[in-house]
Amino acid sequence: MCQLLGLNCATPTDATFSFTGFCQRGGATDHHADGWGIAFFEGKGLRLFIDHESAAASPVAAFLRGYPLKSRNIIAHVRKATVGEVCLENAHPFTRELWGRHWVFAHNGDLKDYHPKLHSHFLPVGSTDSERAFCWLMQELAKSHASVPSVAELTLTLRELVPQISRFGTFNFLLSNGDALWAHCSTKLHWLIRQHPFQAATLMDEDWTVDFADINQAGDRVAVIVTTPLTRNEQWTAFAPGELKVFVDGQPVG
Repeated sequence: MCQLLGLNCATPTDATFSFTGFCQRGGATDHHADGWGIAFFEGKGLRLFIDHESAAASPVAAFLRGYPLKSRNIIAHVRKATVGEVCLENAHPFTRELWGRHWVFAHNGDLKDYHPKLHSHFLPVGSTDSERAFCWLMQELAKSHASVPSVAELTLTLRELVPQISRFGTFNFLLSNGDALWAHCSTKLHWLIRQHPFQAATLMDEDWTVDFADINQAGDRVAVIVTTPLTRNEQWTAFAPGELKVFVDGQPVG
């Protein structure tokens, strides 16, 4: 199985601390060594980095750990290949354009015999069940709304669409359009909010402690969503199986 990491923030924030611990799971402290990727929204723009090498050994991942990029919505993924070969086109996150906006998606799980009918420009480049699911979601969202709907409307539509995919297997995913971050749990996903008064946190997979009170202001707030908790001294909340949550400005809404 793969692992997911998402950050949704009230103000532009760098993901260095979380990404550093997360990368170790890509071949060092865990066996998710079949590629990785991370996407940063910057306004209407998007920076995407993917690699078919393990995150723990990738020079690109090492570069990003030393050159932090700030964003309000970040999605990262480390892959354990189950469907589709280990190659660049099968590395998550995947991206598509809809309503003049970038959309980013990453998936953890297996969808058995999942071959939805796809048309228009929402067609997979690679061979994963994950990218097929993303293309189908984008296709159905486009059919459901003529123009950009509100976050609340999108959430309602996703609540109708997601069960049509999750009946094929495990469908843990993260999805963002730069305004919000949606997270769905089939089997395992956790979240927490970092906000004032900030405290220190210590990574599980790396010997690193950061006191967030030293680097954050009172108005800063970050929601962190991850497959397995990243830190040993923070209170993580587990998603319920089948739960879909949406995060805006660093907190859950709706």
